[in-house]
Amino acid sequence: MSTRERDMPVSAREIPPQVWQLDAASLSDANKALRILPRELRPYSRGIRMVGRAVTVAASGDLVPVLAGLGQCGAGDILVVDAGTTEHAVLGELFATEAVRRGVAGIVVYGLCRDTATLSQLPLPIYALGTIPRAVGATRLGATQQPIRLGDVEVRPGEILVGDDDGIVVLTDTELDAALETAETIQRREGRIRSAIHDGTSLFEQLNFAEHVENLQAGRPSSLAFTVE
Repeated sequence: MSTRERDMPVSAREIPPQVWQLDAASLSDANKALRILPRELRPYSRGIRMVGRAVTVAASGDLVPVLAGLGQCGAGDILVVDAGTTEHAVLGELFATEAVRRGVAGIVVYGLCRDTATLSQLPLPIYALGTIPRAVGATRLGATQQPIRLGDVEVRPGEILVGDDDGIVVLTDTELDAALETAETIQRREGRIRSAIHDGTSLFEQLNFAEHVENLQAGRPSSLAFTVE
């Protein structure tokens, strides 16, 4: 990384294109200390892949802050909303359609949405806790582009989110730089192992399982590991 890149604002740095090829699981395996958003956040459609930088909103149970956050989103951004309510929806079909028009890379709502028949058909990854037909009001100001908490996990403006069907990993640029090569190696290796299984080679031929169990039974330090590169 160049000195100029290090001095850029977080949101100005490009995300390495190879991140689009990585699964959330591979990144998590590369660094088990990475933040994972609450598992209750589920996507409205399957087979998705989401990569982008966070634009954060603390909605305080109102639509005005969510619209303000959307207005700050550009192509490649991910709108991340702490809804502040589980009694009303803070996102629907018109909002999401505008996000598609803007080239937004995804929406994560720690709260509820509605118009799910439309949301599930849009070319836009959307995660939420659930659905309800009742909408929030639009009478209060909230905060945008400040650190927010989704459950026990803090998300800061400009941080990188990588999501798929399994869930969402949150990383700083430094964390991504450190995990990227290892995650790529893990994913390539697992692809080769999966191909070998399809070709008839047992998974157990590619693991140190028997040795690992023997060590555990003997009280010796041991780690379960693949025996192939």
